[in-house]
Amino acid sequence: MTTKNYCWGHPRRFNSYAEYFRIKFGERVQKVSIDAGFTCPNRDGSISTGGCSYCNNNAFNPSYCLPEKSITQQLKEGIEFHVRRYRKANKYLAYFQTYSNTYSNIDNLKKLYQEALLYPGVIGLVIGTRPDCIDDEKLLYLKELSQKHYVIVEYGIESCYNKTLVNINRGHTFEQSITAIKQTAAFGIKCGAHLIFGLPGESRTEMLDQANILSKLPLDNIKFHQLQIIKNTAIETIYQQNPSAFSLFSLEEYVDFMVRFLEKLNPAFVVERFSGEVPPRFLASPNWGLLRNDQIVIMIEKELEKRNTWQGKWYNNKQNCY
Repeated sequence: MTTKNYCWGHPRRFNSYAEYFRIKFGERVQKVSIDAGFTCPNRDGSISTGGCSYCNNNAFNPSYCLPEKSITQQLKEGIEFHVRRYRKANKYLAYFQTYSNTYSNIDNLKKLYQEALLYPGVIGLVIGTRPDCIDDEKLLYLKELSQKHYVIVEYGIESCYNKTLVNINRGHTFEQSITAIKQTAAFGIKCGAHLIFGLPGESRTEMLDQANILSKLPLDNIKFHQLQIIKNTAIETIYQQNPSAFSLFSLEEYVDFMVRFLEKLNPAFVVERFSGEVPPRFLASPNWGLLRNDQIVIMIEKELEKRNTWQGKWYNNKQNCY
């Protein structure tokens, strides 16, 4: 019996993050989040104050992530946490997650990244940041690290539309995202992107069209979140004042949307995440119950199978790149 290869040699109907690591390293690899005490230029007054309108890092930061703790201590506690909650892994990625994790001078970055890489079992770095917080000096250093370690820089694009980026107080343009992604790829460093669906002022058609826009970029990984209205954020106030400006997804709508989005998406992109997840006490809307991310993945895969479709089915690989 033969198995159909859907996404460039992968038997699953989307290019799975877990499957990617099993192929690359021969085993499961676990990310461990770190809060290294960074901030953002749209928080400290360099560009703006208050940060992105949807952002409350307390909603997704694990309990062991506290900037008062050293990188070593957070990794120790984080690995212990994952061992209790999930299957044990032998290899780990230090995930610099909170705020903009290249927003510092190169000497401080070297100190923090090196401390993480010295921890037993840590084979690489995942660095979440903004496209306006990177430069050639930092990329050259990350290129050096990537010769011996797995290194990926993940940029918060959030939207391909500048009108939306202004609305959410993002503080950078989509053109800056394009430049940073191309610059990172030119250094030979793996590059990821984050996107949020349901941001105010965007139609479902505009959201779907982003599959074609993103597919032109030299990305390796991509991560999707549905917009969640988090309590005590600026966007909660905006939502309460004008909910009709938003296009929040029900669970059924989101599964349908993700299937249609995947069909248009470059099949070479590794899909790291389909949805966001926060503790219920932080969530104002929408309410999908207590579903975990892995349950939503199963729902999407079942719908892909039901429709006999897959990531990249309608991808146009002849489209021009940026």
